[in-house]
Amino acid sequence: MMGTRKLFQQDVYIKEWDAEVTDITEKGVYLDSTAFFPEGGGQSCDLGIMTVIGKDNVSVKVTDVQEDGENVVHTVSDPESLSVGDRLHCSLDWDRRFDNMQRHCGEHILSGIFYQECGGVNRGFHMGEDYMTIDISLEDEPTNPEMSKPEEVDWAMAKHCELLANKVIWSNAPVTVFRFDNREDAEKLPLRKALAFDEDISIVCVGSPENAADCVACCGTHPSTAGQVGLIKLYKVEKYKGMFRIYCEAGARALADYDMKHDMLTEMSNDRSCSVEDFPEKVRGIEAKLAEAKGQLAGLKKTILAGECDKLNAILEADEQAEPVILYTLNDMSIDDAFNMAKEYMGKAICKGRLIMLYAPDSTSYVLVSDGNPECGPLVKEYASFYNGKGGGNDVSARAMFSTEEDASLFADLIAKHLK
Repeated sequence: MMGTRKLFQQDVYIKEWDAEVTDITEKGVYLDSTAFFPEGGGQSCDLGIMTVIGKDNVSVKVTDVQEDGENVVHTVSDPESLSVGDRLHCSLDWDRRFDNMQRHCGEHILSGIFYQECGGVNRGFHMGEDYMTIDISLEDEPTNPEMSKPEEVDWAMAKHCELLANKVIWSNAPVTVFRFDNREDAEKLPLRKALAFDEDISIVCVGSPENAADCVACCGTHPSTAGQVGLIKLYKVEKYKGMFRIYCEAGARALADYDMKHDMLTEMSNDRSCSVEDFPEKVRGIEAKLAEAKGQLAGLKKTILAGECDKLNAILEADEQAEPVILYTLNDMSIDDAFNMAKEYMGKAICKGRLIMLYAPDSTSYVLVSDGNPECGPLVKEYASFYNGKGGGNDVSARAMFSTEEDASLFADLIAKHLK
C-alpha cells in the first residue's frame, strides 16, 4: 500500500476534498489522500465526515485519526458501510481545526519569546480542554542581549513575555513551514531546540528566518500568519518539577475566557452597585465587615455554650443514679459547636461513667463524649452503620453523622438501650 498523500502538509486551509478508499483493516480506513491531521506534536487530530460519492445517504463520522508509518489511518463510525475503491467526499470540522491552529501557533510564539527573554526551554506542552500548559526549564542564556538569565519565571516576567508574544501577533508576522530531507540543511535555520531526527523534517518559522519570533521543528498545523492567532493570554505560573508551568490560552478560547470572566465580574459589580474598577475595594469592605461579624458570632456562641455547659453540669450533678446516657440537644448550633462544648467533658471525672450525646439537629449529627467509660469511638464504629450513619473517634469523644432525623433518633435509642 502506497503512503497516504498528506494534503494538510500542502495547504492547511483545505476543508473539503475527494479521496479513494485504499484499504480497510481492523485499525481503520486508509485513503489515497487526506487533509485530516493525525494526532501528534501535542495537537489533537481532526474530525469530520466522509460521504460515499454515488451512494445515497452513506456517510460516516471520522472519530479519530492516527499515523501508521507512511500512511494515515482513520477511525470511522460505521466502517462496514465503506468498501475498498469507494470514492469519498471528505469534509473536516473546520472550527476544531482552526481552534487547534490558533492554539498551537500561540504556543510556538509564546515558547519562542520565553526562550529569547529567559533562556527558557519548552520541555512539555499540553493542549487541554480548559487551557494549555507549557513547561519552561531555565537552561540556556537568553538570546536577547538586553536580558540576563532569571532565577525564576515570576508573574512579572511571565507578563513581560505575554506582551511580547502578543506584539508578534499584532505584527501579523508570516508563519512558514520549511521541509527538509536532511538535518544539515534544516540546521541552517535559527532553531531554538536541537533536532531529534535526521530526515523528513518540518520546521515552523514565525517571522523571517533572519528575525524569527520562533523557529522549531513541528509536524502540526498552523495559520499562515501570526495575526490569525488573535490573542495570547496567560492565566498563572507555578513551579513544577524544577521547571515553571505556564497556564495559558490562545485564539477564540482566550477571547471566550475573557468574555466569561468579564461578564461574571460585571454582574457581581452590578449586584453590589459599584463599577468594575471599584469592585475589589467593595469586596475588601465586605470581607472586613464579615470578619467583624464572625468575631461577634464566635463571642456570642462562646457565651451560649458556657450557659449550655452550666445546664448540663446541673444535670450531671443532680442525680448520681441518673440514666447512663444523657441526650442533650443544641438547637441552632453546628456539629463543630457541639464538639467545642464536648471539649469541656472529654476524659473528665464529671461524666461519672456516663455517656453524653450532644445532638446538633441542623446537621443530624452527634458528638459522643465520656470519661473513657464507655468508649465513644467503638460505639460509633459498631452501631452508626445500622442506620446509614458514619463517623468515628477515640475513647473519650466521637462523631456520628446521619442523613435523616429518623436515623439519628434510632441510633440514639439503640445506644441508650445498649448501655442501660
